Amino acid sequence: MLRECVGDWVVFYEGRAGLNGYTHVQKVAGVRPDPKRPDHFYADLDPAEMLQFERRVSRLRPDGTPYEQRLPPSGGLNASAVRRLTPREFSAIVSEGLHELPDIDAHPRSGPLFDLEEDQSAFTIDRTKVLTSRTLRDAAFSRMVRRAYGGRCAISGLSIRNGGGRAEVQAAHIRPVAHGGPDVVRNGLALSGTLHWMFDRGLIAIAEDHAIMVSHNKVDIATVDRLLHPSRRLMLPKDPRDHPHPEYLRYHREEVYGHA
Repeated sequence: MLRECVGDWVVFYEGRAGLNGYTHVQKVAGVRPDPKRPDHFYADLDPAEMLQFERRVSRLRPDGTPYEQRLPPSGGLNASAVRRLTPREFSAIVSEGLHELPDIDAHPRSGPLFDLEEDQSAFTIDRTKVLTSRTLRDAAFSRMVRRAYGGRCAISGLSIRNGGGRAEVQAAHIRPVAHGGPDVVRNGLALSGTLHWMFDRGLIAIAEDHAIMVSHNKVDIATVDRLLHPSRRLMLPKDPRDHPHPEYLRYHREEVYGHA
């Protein structure tokens, strides 16, 4: 069954207590056998094609029926490591997961990111078009990161609003998209425009202990004093699940920082 998924996206389900739900999609790059157990296989996932859902999707629809029709409401096949989804089931889960949530300070939008009616007979989406759309992915990533950080810059600590009350903070990828960075909150930082520019160009970075690193041969002390929070440490999201992943921070330090 896994070999059928190579080159296509799969939906991931998290079954931890209190956190049950479909969480993201990711493309399968290949399948390889377990060298020690001939009846087991590993799926190699493309990290650049990981897309986090804006909302965790419950196993059950609002009417109490499972998104996966083969699953009984009380459990059963949901324990299987790999399960087939029909195009209709895949579309329903992804549509709900990518349903556009309002930005942290914006009025709710009128509908989902893409319009799908559940009573349509051909309930499918063009996976290539939807899941590789840079416009869709960037917009969803920005909303999720801004929401996780509460509209506050993670390096300056400032929450700047424009005349309309909208937060001016931007969402920066820690591991750049051009380097295979995924669109997940843990690969993001909410930064002001200037700090976003500096971070992307390797003028600043985040240490393992979340201290702010500055390339002082390129950035003068006066600028640092104006832009950085006095603690010189990253302002983290309230939810630990949204904290930057250490591996993405390490990649930025080693492959981006100081390379400009």
